[in-house]
Amino acid sequence: NGRPVVTVTRVASFSAAHRLHSIHLSAEENASLFGKCNWPNGHGHNYTVEVSVRGPVDPSTGMVMNIANLNQIIDEKLLSQVDHCCLDKDVAYFANEGHVSTTEMLAVFAWDCLKPHLPDGLLHKVCVWETPKNAFVYKGQRA
Repeated sequence: NGRPVVTVTRVASFSAAHRLHSIHLSAEENASLFGKCNWPNGHGHNYTVEVSVRGPVDPSTGMVMNIANLNQIIDEKLLSQVDHCCLDKDVAYFANEGHVSTTEMLAVFAWDCLKPHLPDGLLHKVCVWETPKNAFVYKGQRA
């Protein structure tokens, strides 16, 4: 009756600094919109990222994907770019492409880093926790 479809989630963490600031807004608008998150020297977070893949269980391995392989992809393609850095200065996506380093955009960045390195259609969602109270989920959707 078909193979069961399972979602597998790997959790990782990293620390990074950022400053919420948009080049499309004036200094006053940035300060008003982002408040203390717009401080010139920035601030940091200990982020948690959950990467979920979803697919049919392979009958010969009993797995959707080898979680050790998923972990290696997360480490090499995402964490190596963001851990212990300043997102706005060290990550081209934010520094050169003009994306505001909100956690919404960090979730999109994580998706874009990981998707090309996973089998087609397997990446299901990326969830980035900025604080224990704030989580941001991206599933590859565009409006």
